[in-house]
Amino acid sequence: MSTSSLAADAYANTARLFAPQSLQRATGQGGPGGFGELVNAALQNLEQTTRATDQRSQQMAAGRADLIDVVTAVSETETAIEALVSVRDKVVQAYDEIMRMQI
Repeated sequence: MSTSSLAADAYANTARLFAPQSLQRATGQGGPGGFGELVNAALQNLEQTTRATDQRSQQMAAGRADLIDVVTAVSETETAIEALVSVRDKVVQAYDEIMRMQI
């Protein structure tokens, strides 16, 4: 597999995390608990990405995978983690703003 196709796959996987269809599915079509389900779906995606990265790393150690595959998998995991940390930071910031409001 060429480097450009690996990069395209990495971008596609990252875009799938934030695709409108996946957001709509994760929120239950606007039903109750939408944000919690969205975060849960993102965490499950992160878990799958992390497991894939671990498998690629083990395959590389055994001599059955290319370095490019491992670097791409690690990059996908890093992007997913950064996205979740960003969402967490925004939630904490919103909570802090709500707590500062005067009643």
